[in-house]
Amino acid sequence: MDTIQIALVDDHRLFRSGIASLINNFSKYNVLFEAANGEELMNKISPKFKPDIILLDINMPIMNGAVTAKWLKKTYPEICVIVLSMLDDAEKVLEMLKLGVKGYLLKDAEPDEFELALQKVSEGEVYYPDFVTRLLVDSISHPVSSNVLNVREVEFLRLASTELTYKEIADHMKVSVRTVDGYRDTLFEKLNVRSRIGLVLFAIKNKLIDL
Repeated sequence: MDTIQIALVDDHRLFRSGIASLINNFSKYNVLFEAANGEELMNKISPKFKPDIILLDINMPIMNGAVTAKWLKKTYPEICVIVLSMLDDAEKVLEMLKLGVKGYLLKDAEPDEFELALQKVSEGEVYYPDFVTRLLVDSISHPVSSNVLNVREVEFLRLASTELTYKEIADHMKVSVRTVDGYRDTLFEKLNVRSRIGLVLFAIKNKLIDL
């Protein structure tokens, strides 16, 4: 089997060194290059010099993980991205899922789990830890068909799945903020969710937005 090339994008040099050493102990993986942030990654990567998998931190200076993932999705969609972060915040996790990352690991994960994530993603699958799975399961424990939504509710749901604020959504829909609040509260009740994250997960499950 061909060696799977990996790039590390993280602003902590010691952490990168530790991960690189760990990867080098795995039989079929090789660290192609390292970068301290997204901008450095952009300067190093090219169509002829690119990894199969990128291990990406979220909190980085200059160009953070979310911006980097968005650029990668557009420029190198064939590259698989695994987030390697200390953040287990639901909104951050969801943001990265929306950007199409194939895996999400916390930095305190065990080496065996890390190797399993690399294996799954390199084989075309995805890998998310238990807390991500629980987030997804909780959101669909009371499934509701998207057919129960009207056109304006679907429009709101799609806009709510972006980074727009509720005020910006109201401007986009040419309605008042109070009307947008009404859409939100109605959908909370219809879909049996309690947060914007729940709305986005419903939109993902029902393919109302593209990952």
